[in-house]
Amino acid sequence: MFWVIFAVALLFSACGFKKYVWFISIGYGFSVAAIGAALPLLFRGSLSAGTAAACALFIIYGCRLGGYLAFREVRSATYNAKMKTEIKSGEGMKLTAKASIWLSAALLYACETSPVLFRLENGAGTDTPLIVGLCISVCGLIVESVADLQKNASKKANPKRFVDTGLYRIVRCPNYFGEMLFWTGVFVGGVGTLRGAWQWAAALTGYLGIVYVMFGGARRLEMRQNRAYGSDPEYRMYIKKTPIMVPLIPLYSVEKYKWLVA
Repeated sequence: MFWVIFAVALLFSACGFKKYVWFISIGYGFSVAAIGAALPLLFRGSLSAGTAAACALFIIYGCRLGGYLAFREVRSATYNAKMKTEIKSGEGMKLTAKASIWLSAALLYACETSPVLFRLENGAGTDTPLIVGLCISVCGLIVESVADLQKNASKKANPKRFVDTGLYRIVRCPNYFGEMLFWTGVFVGGVGTLRGAWQWAAALTGYLGIVYVMFGGARRLEMRQNRAYGSDPEYRMYIKKTPIMVPLIPLYSVEKYKWLVA
């Protein structure tokens, strides 16, 4: 069944062949949503309340993320103009290179969602780890959604200023923190049901992979913000006292970690 959800991820992330960054943005969101919809069909005779809720969270998470990113692509001329200078367009990229990104991204999405798949495959129902994991994932989804709304509101009010209001007072990348929190919940929900080296390897690859991607995204954002606001004394004070990724954890910069490439 793992290869079935891998195929689902391949199908819904294939939009990246039109614009390669969509492999890891719009295609990411809709791949997770599609996997969330596919799992109840594949295991329609063995769903519990907890596993049904986990699948529903995938759908909600994926539709929110994919829809938000698609809307931003279509409606935000300012964002698109800015990203042209920050992210390569992919024009002239060889098909083999695009295919490599497509395959690796889809594999990551399958691994991220695999704790729920393996719980269903192994016949596990609703237990304490799953309930705890669902609660963590819901918190992550709320944090990520609120952070996006707060950033949009702040940028509308003052497009040229960095965002340091709301959740951004606590952590500089609350949307990335919310993302990690969501997938932490998914991984926690699989604890106790994973069997054998293969299942553990897939689940750990998905969880550690998305954490790596989020820290890489934070590094890229930090470098971009340093270029834009580095001469602003308020910004320099803000980054000295506000953790970059996790609230209360005194990590204030990841720019120097060149191995964080995402």
